[in-house]
Amino acid sequence: MRGSPTDRKRVRRTAAVSLALLLPLIGAAPPQSQSSAARLQSAFAAAASAYDVPASVLLGVSYLQSRWDAHGGAPSVSGGYGPMHLTDARTALAEAPHHGEGREDARGDDSRAALAPENDLPENAELPARLRTLPKAAELTGLPAERLRTDPEANVAGGAALLAAAQRDLGLRPSDDPADWYGAVARFSGADDRATAAAYADDVFAVIRAGERRVTDAGQRVTLDAEPGLRPDRAQLTRAGLRAAAADGTECPKTVSCEWIPAPYEEFGDKDYGNHDLADRPNSQSIKYIVIHDTEATWDTTLKLVQDPTYVSWHYSLRSTDGRIAQHVKARDVGWHAGNWYVNAKSIGLEHEGFLASPDAWYTEAMYRTSARLVRYLSERYRIPLDRQHILGHDTVPGTTTATIPGMHTDPGPYWDWRHYFELLGRPFGATSGKYSSLVTVLPEYADNRPEFTGCVTGGEPCAVHGSSAVRLHSEPDEASPLIKDIGLRPDGSASTIDVNDIGSRVSTGQRYAVADRRGDWTAIWYLGQKAWFRNPQRQPTAVGARGLVVTPKKGLAEIPVYGRAYPEKEAYPEGVPAQPVSPLPYKLLEGQKYVIGDKVPGEYYYAVAFDTASHRVVVGEDLYYEIQFGHRVAFVRAADVRVLPAA
Repeated sequence: MRGSPTDRKRVRRTAAVSLALLLPLIGAAPPQSQSSAARLQSAFAAAASAYDVPASVLLGVSYLQSRWDAHGGAPSVSGGYGPMHLTDARTALAEAPHHGEGREDARGDDSRAALAPENDLPENAELPARLRTLPKAAELTGLPAERLRTDPEANVAGGAALLAAAQRDLGLRPSDDPADWYGAVARFSGADDRATAAAYADDVFAVIRAGERRVTDAGQRVTLDAEPGLRPDRAQLTRAGLRAAAADGTECPKTVSCEWIPAPYEEFGDKDYGNHDLADRPNSQSIKYIVIHDTEATWDTTLKLVQDPTYVSWHYSLRSTDGRIAQHVKARDVGWHAGNWYVNAKSIGLEHEGFLASPDAWYTEAMYRTSARLVRYLSERYRIPLDRQHILGHDTVPGTTTATIPGMHTDPGPYWDWRHYFELLGRPFGATSGKYSSLVTVLPEYADNRPEFTGCVTGGEPCAVHGSSAVRLHSEPDEASPLIKDIGLRPDGSASTIDVNDIGSRVSTGQRYAVADRRGDWTAIWYLGQKAWFRNPQRQPTAVGARGLVVTPKKGLAEIPVYGRAYPEKEAYPEGVPAQPVSPLPYKLLEGQKYVIGDKVPGEYYYAVAFDTASHRVVVGEDLYYEIQFGHRVAFVRAADVRVLPAA
């Protein structure tokens, strides 16, 4: 029912009075009783009471935004702060276009000149309302913006004020029944289209129905009791005045909001074209991988870039604030995103909105969940295994040749929560063998695993301490010993560093390796041809036992080459298609060492160097390769060079 002007004035007066009672809780130094692990739970209850918002709605929205974490006052990748993810992107904004950085050629194909996108970006338009919710919350509560950024209790109050305002704007009365808040929750998402707003609200109410409990990054215990019978009033969405998204032609699961915003396939200049290649996958060639990226740019800039025919391309973009998906390239076609043409030709690229404006910029639960649904859908459709050797981070895509290794990108970085992501994928990591197994899966507790990094903001300067998926490797079972060297990144033999972009001496959650040795609380694995050590205490293990297949050099071979792509032998190329060099990387797989198998694939090359698709060819050879987990990145070895052994 639409509220009268008198009703609205009453709500505003009630909120103002309630806020006056709430301010001592969020303003003054807390008494001892309020410094307990239940303080945040009390703040949710107090803010819900102050603004006449059901506590379960406030808790459900906050869980979908941040899983109730405060992140030490650091902004998310879309400029959101605190448990309610109140956005202030103007404060957090840093524009560093992901595919314009470094020396990586996103296309990664030796058969044509390197693609070098221009760095001239479009001017930022006025930030949309979804990126300015913190200033609005400051206006509604009377609290300073800085407090809303850094004080979790104040941040919760700001979120409650925004929900109450959304309810008023819809002409609805406050209600103790969570079912009456569907429209306000949809508006809180900041989405400008009905499908995204509805998907967001559905997720919030699914959380409320299921209930949740966890300990936050600040040690706060928060509980949301389950309400399994809750059925929200979805008809409220008609009041929101949102547009209908252009979903026709998208390849997305029904459980997400997806809009078609096409990348152009256009010819320009002197026989140049962009920004992707037409193909016929999976009929002509299989799709083996999904590559996880982050954009290092705002949503609006990301969309402008992917619609530029002179730029690069990827298949999907995902928005941080509400999980909205835009599809740009059909799965059958090949995007230019991974910096390795073999991987591009056999992968689907997902870009997640993000700019590293803060050392521990974080990703929202809404985006994690939407991304996981999309990946599950693509996995089922194209039979892509859900493991770390098929669901690749851009940082695990190998360089194609020795020369390209140093320029390869390192996103989504050590702060992407792979453990939680695979839980959402329905494939949680865990022990599949005993604690003394010959294989291990890297599996630190994300929140408790806090390795030191430098260079997040300024080169050489420490990053803020934060949970991480990364585990650092040493040359001896001693934290004071040198880090493992990566001769691909540093041909001069200099040591790896703890720079946030230096992946030369670290492993990541979910990756599997063969055990090389054990000594007390330390475990050694085979890594880049070396024995690499990490702390793995029994009481709080960093890795767990695993089963699988491994490769080792055939008997009589002291070493074998390692490759960054699985290209066919020279004899496989037909007339008119130049043979591509099978170039080994600078690494060697040595006798006695073992590496975990991800897949067995034929040598394959997609020849697509002209705008006219008549000349495009898929070349498949007789040589077979094994994809292996060799270092931080995957790599390939020829099947003819290795023996396959079971390990457990």
